[in-house]
Amino acid sequence: MRLHDLKPRPGSKSRRKRVGRGPGSGRGKTSTRGHKGQNSRAGSSTRATFEGGQMPYIRRLPKRGFNNFNHRIDYLAVNLEALETHFDEGATVDVAAIIAKGLANGKGSVKVKILGTGELKKKLSVTAHKFSASAQAAIEAAGGSCTALIAAAPANEPATEE
Repeated sequence: MRLHDLKPRPGSKSRRKRVGRGPGSGRGKTSTRGHKGQNSRAGSSTRATFEGGQMPYIRRLPKRGFNNFNHRIDYLAVNLEALETHFDEGATVDVAAIIAKGLANGKGSVKVKILGTGELKKKLSVTAHKFSASAQAAIEAAGGSCTALIAAAPANEPATEE
């Protein structure tokens, strides 16, 4: 066997279907599209779930549940390890400083949540929209302070009458 003797296995390669090349080709006239109808026209294609104009399956089912997409608040997460590496001892860390250091970026109004991953040994005064419980504990344990820009929702406690 030589290099020039190598060939693909029989049947593994097939030529593409050339349609619309006259009656002698066997695929002339309608070019394998059948007669008339939506899919025979040029430029026509339907999506995979198209049911021929019948009410689609997904629209026949009732809508159920709650979609939080329009009401949720997206927070950009910043970990303690990032604060440890990017800020000096005694620094005042606010949302503007976090964005300036490139730790959080987003479109529109950016809301930042400080998360507790990593170790913090520096005393920092941190102002952000939200803090995780572990992050707040770690910042205060290092001698720093936490200021939340969004007040935490009050717990559902029974009202006491006086």
